[in-house]
Amino acid sequence: MAKHFQPVSNLVLDQQVLHVFKSWQDWLFNERKLSENTRMAYVKDVEAFCCFFSKHIGSNISMMSLQQLTIADFRSFLADRKKSGLSNTSMARNVSSIRSFFYFLNKFGHLKNEAINLLTSPKIPQAIPKALDKDEALSILEKPSSTTMQPWVKSRDKAIFALMYGCGLRIGEIIALDGSDIPLSDAIIVNGKGNKQRLIPIMPIIRDSVAEYMSLCPFTISKDGPAFFGVRGNRLNPGVVQRSMRLIRGSLGLPATATPHSLRHSFGTHLLVNGGDLRSIQELLGHASLSTTQRYTAIDTNYLKEVHQKFHPRAELKE
Repeated sequence: MAKHFQPVSNLVLDQQVLHVFKSWQDWLFNERKLSENTRMAYVKDVEAFCCFFSKHIGSNISMMSLQQLTIADFRSFLADRKKSGLSNTSMARNVSSIRSFFYFLNKFGHLKNEAINLLTSPKIPQAIPKALDKDEALSILEKPSSTTMQPWVKSRDKAIFALMYGCGLRIGEIIALDGSDIPLSDAIIVNGKGNKQRLIPIMPIIRDSVAEYMSLCPFTISKDGPAFFGVRGNRLNPGVVQRSMRLIRGSLGLPATATPHSLRHSFGTHLLVNGGDLRSIQELLGHASLSTTQRYTAIDTNYLKEVHQKFHPRAELKE
């Protein structure tokens, strides 16, 4: 995969810092193995910090000026970001990005600034994954996004949504599949976030859905080429999948929270509701931390409350 690094102006950084900045990007790519989106977000955040700090001191940033930064300087940057309307979630990522940069500077002996360790992240609300109920999820798999769509495209979208709901895959993981990954067997090895691999069992109905797509696809599915194509014969773009979901959502009258990613959330939620243990669900979803998976317990509790209210014979009695 080619490296795509964010350029930074040498009008902001002196040559030594510019060199280190680019080395940090190499490190994020080669050592940390962050996804491209995460990597570019980190680079953008640190570039914004450098631009702010350069204006703050009225000159280019040098290694000495980075070393002399105080906790007040870091907090001034966050205050400026908050003033510009940045959310707490984005500001927390800003802090993570800056910490990563200074960790790199310290790790490889460029400089050490203890002030960064005093910087705390803004508190962010713990978002609960928005899952669909079983009937909603199944209706998406059965409903073509458009009656005018080519049969192979309908089959492609159905296969993709089946992989999301039946295997808990992310859009990016599905689009990254190559021809060598299909036809599917009883299990598939998926490269997830941070290039971490996980083994996902494949149900027969999902294998059949992917096999149907392969039989109808007008493009040659080679081992080194994409598994899923766009209508122009290139690797499928995530936006196409999201657009298909919007069409289906509109035709079925589903809420705006019915997105491709909600099918993945539904996979985890429905496993938990039906007795799956958190550790196994964590492995299947590819969560690095169990705390991420534990958010699904909130959904499980709400779901059980709804079931109780709807079906318990005494639920409608007044207290």
